Amino acid sequence: MPAPTLLWIRRDLRTTDHDALEAAVARGGPVIPVVIRDKSVTDLGAAPALRLELGLEAFARRLEEKGARLILRTGKALDVLRELIAETGAEAVFWHRLYDPQAVDRDRKVKAALHDDGIEARSFAGHLLFEPWEVETGQGGYYKVYSPFWRAVRNRDVPATLTAPAEIPAPDSWPDSEALADWKLSAPMRRGRDVVAGHVEAGEEAAQTQLGSFIRDRIEGYKAGRDVPASGATSDLSQYLTLGEISPHQCWHAGRRAMEDGKAGAETFLKEVVWREFAYHLMYNAPQILDRNWREEWDGFAWREEEDDRVLAWKQGRTGVDFVDAAMRELFVTGRMHNRARMIVASYLTKHMLVHWRVGQKWFEDCLVDWDPASNAMGWQWVAGSGPDAAPYFRIFNPDTQAEKFDRDQAYRRRWLAEGQGNPGEDALAFFEAAPLSWELSPDDERPKPLVDLKAGRERALAAYKDLKDDV
Repeated sequence: MPAPTLLWIRRDLRTTDHDALEAAVARGGPVIPVVIRDKSVTDLGAAPALRLELGLEAFARRLEEKGARLILRTGKALDVLRELIAETGAEAVFWHRLYDPQAVDRDRKVKAALHDDGIEARSFAGHLLFEPWEVETGQGGYYKVYSPFWRAVRNRDVPATLTAPAEIPAPDSWPDSEALADWKLSAPMRRGRDVVAGHVEAGEEAAQTQLGSFIRDRIEGYKAGRDVPASGATSDLSQYLTLGEISPHQCWHAGRRAMEDGKAGAETFLKEVVWREFAYHLMYNAPQILDRNWREEWDGFAWREEEDDRVLAWKQGRTGVDFVDAAMRELFVTGRMHNRARMIVASYLTKHMLVHWRVGQKWFEDCLVDWDPASNAMGWQWVAGSGPDAAPYFRIFNPDTQAEKFDRDQAYRRRWLAEGQGNPGEDALAFFEAAPLSWELSPDDERPKPLVDLKAGRERALAAYKDLKDDV
């Protein structure tokens, strides 16, 4: 029998459409799935770490159904892989590629070292529809604007999805594994853990169910309803895509079939799948987007980065602007936030409050169960105006106008804001169960007065933008 293959699992917690797993099984020997708690795991924010814990629990159950186990180890990736190779006699290590600069650097070093050790080390596509280096402009560079990127990829062939193996070949004896509970991934969530976990249904099976119900019941009205936070019209697939509990290929093919069936919202859904691709395309080709203004002229803009009481009020959903505050409460209770709401709270922070986008990016990185490095960075820079293909700076969302347009019946605001309601609902009250005790907040508090007058804040932001243009 061929020697074992180590299957290095990162953001691909699935057995369906898993190229690396398919190749490992085809190789003929036992397959040993392993997750390594290295810096990429220990550096996760609180909510992403909780979501990873829940995802690993579900993935371990899925592997057991296939006759396999999930091996957990802590340490530097290369050291752990070499230890497992020595323990198991493995002669190959397979994994799916990631594209953030830290992962790229780590994986290149791991692959080179394993090759030097005489180990077959192979990486596979699977986290994206298209490899970031495969999509080029006519001049050979990378795309900086979404619309031509969409036109370049919309008719490209996407590989067919792979079925899950009926069984994963197991070794005669499994290597020792650490216990997931001992990793304490969800500990930083403290009292908010159970609140947020109650809004998460993790795992490959849940992802498949979510995609199926969206295509069957909601994609028809997706284009018309996706901007209304209380409508429930979105796919809610982002948390599954970020951990690879479902592949983008499967989402793409489901959307294409719906488009061929004449469902009105299907093309809009496909464009959103490609928007995620565009974020990775930018991050891979211009990694400075993760922590620096993509447009260098914005380095001189009058943003503040100190996290004062006003920033704390924004985090707490206590700006006095109902739409903003409802969205921030939704984030803290569920670990997610509707996309329209994300744009509004980001615009309010970076433009009305003139706070640097990095402050908001960092908070989302800590609070989102669907946190994704590329999408988070591009989203913040798009709204702030400092990124590629960004919203023009004079587009300053007025939260009250947005509320009138997208939450006319106030269903979204009533769902998430308890203060001032005679009989607030369970979701509104859940915020106070999750909030740190040090915040000393109560549903009986009065609604705060607005931190910023919306008209005055807009005028101040435009004046700052004019100063920036004059200085360039």
